[in-house]
Amino acid sequence: MGTTWLLRAEGLALFIAATLFYFHLPAPASWWIFLIFFLAPDLSMLGYLAGPKAGAAAYNAVHTTIGPILLAMAAWATGLPFALDAAAIWLAHIGIDRALGYGLKHRTGFKHTHLE
Repeated sequence: MGTTWLLRAEGLALFIAATLFYFHLPAPASWWIFLIFFLAPDLSMLGYLAGPKAGAAAYNAVHTTIGPILLAMAAWATGLPFALDAAAIWLAHIGIDRALGYGLKHRTGFKHTHLE
């Protein structure tokens, strides 16, 4: 057995933790906001219209935890609650993608990921 199951379990843990965090914020946005922003990172797949290299770069740019962690730190430092909401939703999206087997993309095509 490889490590893929462990990476998927880690993604599920991230999804659950980020979702619980979001709904336990002092003033979380609504379920509707959660659902809309939860799907927003997948707009990066439009990068594939420019080819697999551009698509992988666009997809990976918004499907790593670096962006939402930096956003959460900035939100905490500046006291902007909506930015903290967005960071939690973004992390939840990344987590469920990993749990479902959608990993970071290689330049060779959408189906070639780090979870292979």
